[in-house]
Amino acid sequence: MTFDDLKKLPSCEEEIAAVERPVYIYGMGNGGEKVLGWCAERGIEVRGVFASDGFVRGQSFCGYEVMSLGQAEEKDGAFTVLLAFGTDLEDVMANIDDIEKKHPLFAPDVPVVGEGSFTKAGFLERLAEAEKVYSLLADEQSRQVFLGLTAYKITGKLSYLREVFTDEQKPSPLLGLGGGEVCVDLGAYNGDTVLQTAAACGYKKIYALEPEKRNFQKCVRNCAELDNTEFINAAAWSHDTVLNFDGGSGRQAKLDGKGRILTAARSVDSVLNGRECTYIKYDVEGADIPALKGSAETIRRYRPKLCCALYHRCYDYIDIPLFIEKLQGGYTMYMRQQRYYPAWETELLLVYDD
Repeated sequence: MTFDDLKKLPSCEEEIAAVERPVYIYGMGNGGEKVLGWCAERGIEVRGVFASDGFVRGQSFCGYEVMSLGQAEEKDGAFTVLLAFGTDLEDVMANIDDIEKKHPLFAPDVPVVGEGSFTKAGFLERLAEAEKVYSLLADEQSRQVFLGLTAYKITGKLSYLREVFTDEQKPSPLLGLGGGEVCVDLGAYNGDTVLQTAAACGYKKIYALEPEKRNFQKCVRNCAELDNTEFINAAAWSHDTVLNFDGGSGRQAKLDGKGRILTAARSVDSVLNGRECTYIKYDVEGADIPALKGSAETIRRYRPKLCCALYHRCYDYIDIPLFIEKLQGGYTMYMRQQRYYPAWETELLLVYDD
């Protein structure tokens, strides 16, 4: 795969049109709404919505009766499937693979947070920036992840994504975490990544920030046996303030100007107040660049190892590496794609080149 190959790929909507079959959306919820909107913007008629058997209980979704796959097949026989939810569960991913063997299946690249889907035209407009990111990546695997991820985003085909799954442990061994680490976990959720980090290194201190109240309480409970861990019920941001917040559920909680919940927001620079830091993890549901801005003094002073999520907004995998390079040059950059449908859990791993 090369950039010239990417330029020749048909877009997801062109792929769907070429199949010439009725279109069904697989999944409901926020993802289903976004894929319905994606179809409406492109004039793609949606014939129906289906869900996994355990979720079909006489429900309706956005005016559609929710069917099972079998019911959809009885109605239309052969059709095109648009995936509208994310998963890393092996049995669910295997089921998606089985459906793909029977029906053309695509996963339009819609944002987890915010507006603006990925488009081939949008990518080509940013080709020079994409090539710059590609040139910054430190190894061949990273470069192949970048190209395969882009091919998936253009076409919506999961086959391109499967080719670049890397499945490394978390936190990645590429970060070289060792003894005496001072770690900041932004978007600590229920404490899962805090526990992973604690198990992976001999840490001296962990700061864990999580804005959603229920997640925060779970985080504190789940990490109760850890020493030298400070829990902060706040969102990561560019400066200390109070922001509107959509509490959502699970991992879907995010900062949102329309949210009715007010939450404290903190910058890493404020939390640390000049103290040492050797590792920062960013997984903050679309607030990644503001959170990086709020870490600028810490990054410039201590050059900590960084792990940044690249999947909340469709062009994060271009925008975030470029932002960090401008903020502080000299980092070695790796890009990895965990096993996930669609392209969630994309990570940028950075180690400063002393």
